[in-house]
Amino acid sequence: GLRSFWTGTITFGLVSVPVSLYPATRGRSASLRMVTGEGTPLQRRYVCSKDGKELDWDEIVRGYEIDKGKFVVVTDDELEAIEPRKTREIDLQLFVPLEDIDPKYFERGYFLTPAGGSNKAYRLLAEVMERTGRAGIARFVMRAKEYVVAILAENGILRAETLRFGDEVRTPADIGLPKKQKAAPAAVKKFETEIAKRSGKVDFTEFFDEQAARMEKVAAAKRKRKEDVVRAPVEEAAPEEGGEVIDLLAALQKTLRGQGAAASTRRPAKKSARRPSTKKKTTAPKSRKAK
Repeated sequence: GLRSFWTGTITFGLVSVPVSLYPATRGRSASLRMVTGEGTPLQRRYVCSKDGKELDWDEIVRGYEIDKGKFVVVTDDELEAIEPRKTREIDLQLFVPLEDIDPKYFERGYFLTPAGGSNKAYRLLAEVMERTGRAGIARFVMRAKEYVVAILAENGILRAETLRFGDEVRTPADIGLPKKQKAAPAAVKKFETEIAKRSGKVDFTEFFDEQAARMEKVAAAKRKRKEDVVRAPVEEAAPEEGGEVIDLLAALQKTLRGQGAAASTRRPAKKSARRPSTKKKTTAPKSRKAK
């Protein structure tokens, strides 16, 4: 079914707009797993590069590399202390013309749907932002990580685009690109002519991952021939997050009619994976050799 993975509130001044967050994209590449010749999925193990011994989770600590080969051990308490304060708000501090945001800062897109029993504030915010051509800039926390985000509107629907931080974006000078030089008029005219021949509208539905499609055809053909088909003698792993097909348009239509987001459709919080322990040990740990 349809489930959001983040629910919160867009705020600015005295305005509050409850929203739910959905990914605007989904992975399409062919996914391959490492298995044995009999089809048993393989598991990863941590092995000491010095003596080849396999380590248990409680024997592993986290290290921040300060120099080549030199690490500072960081404890669980220290990691928790630097985590951003958990909040369910996207507090819009600044509104800027959308064209002022360089496309290279955009990282990942999300759709925002109205949450709660009313969508009046959602509709109003989307209409005003679309009419003025502005985007709201804010910081917000999702899954214990802080993001800079741009909120924008298109066709009455709010979108969120996470942005890269300033020090993540390279400049032409960083990679040694030459300075701008004036081109000869004849060469400019030639390029203009060639570009004009190919000008038109783009339909991105015509573009798809051809390699993934070829991989699916290979697998389907081998399955039909019953060639190299193996089945693991163990229970299949749960599907990875994001594998479900989301009918986002239906959700938008439902919430925009004022029906609100049903509480039962919210995804239950997942249990976080166990972190490697970073507590200091008083005894030497026992290790098992890697199989």
